[in-house]
Amino acid sequence: MLHEFRDIILSAKIARERNIKTTLVTVVAVEGSSYRRPGVRMAVHEDGRMVGAVSGGCVEKEVARQAQSVFKDGVPKLMVYDGRYRLGCEGILYILIEPFEPKPDFFDAFEAQWKIRKPFEISSYFFKEASNVPSGGSYVTFSDETTYEISKNSAIDKALEHFQQTIKPGFKLYIVGAEHDAVQLCQYASLTGWEVVIVAPPDDPKTIDNFPGASAYLGIDEHAFGKERLDEQTAVLLMTHSFVKDLKYLSEMIDKKFAYLGLLGPKHRREKMISQLLEYHPDISYAFLERIHGPCGIDIGAETPQEIAISILAEILSIVREKEPISLKDKAGGIHQ
Repeated sequence: MLHEFRDIILSAKIARERNIKTTLVTVVAVEGSSYRRPGVRMAVHEDGRMVGAVSGGCVEKEVARQAQSVFKDGVPKLMVYDGRYRLGCEGILYILIEPFEPKPDFFDAFEAQWKIRKPFEISSYFFKEASNVPSGGSYVTFSDETTYEISKNSAIDKALEHFQQTIKPGFKLYIVGAEHDAVQLCQYASLTGWEVVIVAPPDDPKTIDNFPGASAYLGIDEHAFGKERLDEQTAVLLMTHSFVKDLKYLSEMIDKKFAYLGLLGPKHRREKMISQLLEYHPDISYAFLERIHGPCGIDIGAETPQEIAISILAEILSIVREKEPISLKDKAGGIHQ
């Protein structure tokens, strides 16, 4: 996911400035069950520091040990980790370890890519038949078709296996409201890796310092909010605790793209708000009204602001991932299927 990859890149940039080598570690294939799927990445730095993880914590020590040879010779390698006898997941992981040494302008190019919120590609080549031979490497192709090698010794060979991954823009959450429950939701969403933007009416005295984890605080009215750029990787929560204010901000959402739109409060509040919305906008589409989730969240018996935040985040994930929430013990097939 983008936020994990960004953490890796930022740590690698700092390490480079300190003349500390970095390896990029990528799970490129899996056989059987695993904690996470192909495409998960981490960084191992020469000073022993690690950023990210490729499992629940079982594999990382072996990854760090295997990375030492890559620090020494600068050649990408494939590590095969058979967890059938050591892990509860009972899978075989194919893990590409390569020097992280892109051209210096890669870091600025990545930040530019992150800001424009467009998808890009990462391609990894590896030799799956044996773990003790030099193996391919990875390439990043940004949306402007500029391609960067991760390692100076990367090599494409048609005989190699190929894993390609599309990295979507980072998930973004607008929380419209600045009360105590918004603080809790902000913290939990930021821990999930989401970019959180707090939107509050201009007369609200709070600042970004009141919202740990927030990337921005916007003291703006509904008209200014209507000028914000939303997309299919964006969720919006209306939780000002004011019917009139929520309605005004909701009115600005009618022609917007978004992944999720939630309203705080009971079901009759949503029905009343929709009735008001129809009076002001009689031509509003039925499809838009159906996308308004109110009350927001899934039924897990949430009571406290923290539990309600978990309920809301769980619903957003289920909508974005197109999953019906059920207990995993009742799911047919594997966890990630």
